[in-house]
Amino acid sequence: MTEFAGARVLVTGGAGFIGKRLVAALLDEKAEVVVADLRPHPDPAVRSIVGDLCDPAVRDTVVEHGIDGIVHLAAVTSVLRSVEDPVATHELNVEATAGLLELARVREVPRFVLASTNAVTGDVGSATISERLPLRPLTPYGATKAATEMLLSAYSAVYGMKAGALRFANVYGPGMRHKDSFVPRLMRAAAADAGVQVYGDGSQLRDYVHVDDVVQAILLAWRTGLAEPMIVGSGTSVSVNDLIDAARQVTGKPIPVTHVPAKQGEMPAVVLDISAARALGYQPLHDLASGMATVWPDFMASQGEGDAA
Repeated sequence: MTEFAGARVLVTGGAGFIGKRLVAALLDEKAEVVVADLRPHPDPAVRSIVGDLCDPAVRDTVVEHGIDGIVHLAAVTSVLRSVEDPVATHELNVEATAGLLELARVREVPRFVLASTNAVTGDVGSATISERLPLRPLTPYGATKAATEMLLSAYSAVYGMKAGALRFANVYGPGMRHKDSFVPRLMRAAAADAGVQVYGDGSQLRDYVHVDDVVQAILLAWRTGLAEPMIVGSGTSVSVNDLIDAARQVTGKPIPVTHVPAKQGEMPAVVLDISAARALGYQPLHDLASGMATVWPDFMASQGEGDAA
């Protein structure tokens, strides 16, 4: 038996990409899971509450007395969408999070784990990103996550809540067929024998972390009572060109590339220091080759189904 056995865990965004993998892991640990999302969780063993967390009545329903903790994944996660609609991004990412935190305080929920991002630090050039860097976000998405990290810091310091933020790198893995980040775009292109567009020359560096390693980090944050930000990545940065080569090797497809001008705010490098996570026991299990091999089967099934690249 583990410390999760019998624990009541609320997972917001639990029907999403990361959420479904986390919920499965929690069920394996014998936790009692409640999912709050805009759509129901597909597992009938999971209690789903369908609703918009921007609605105070929905928040009041999902944060029940007696729950042991909240893992808050629900958010606007698209940088482009945050630029197009910063108000709606603030409403979900900041106001809804603040409402959940306050209900957790009032109803004595002891743990709160927030999905954050390394975008809170902004562009630091080629310097290594650690938790010690100041917060200087470049987009509404990064700014809203920085704001919620500050809220967590206050609730942890003043109310004794074990409230910690996990700053995820670029998350990839099985279950991405309906996502629009670069890894699924590569896989859709391979499945359709098509190509992809690449911003700039493709030399920009990124850290790609497997979803199962992210789940590992979330469970670790719960176990240790994390009450501060922690970077979660693979610890190895690769170029966009390296990622394309890995996709070509896994899929056996040429995936031709068209280079287009880089967008404003494009960071030249994301190099992460994951030593704080390692010190707590975090150990990434996937490198890029093994991780990409877990993604392709979902898209192989789509060949012939008309998926567009």
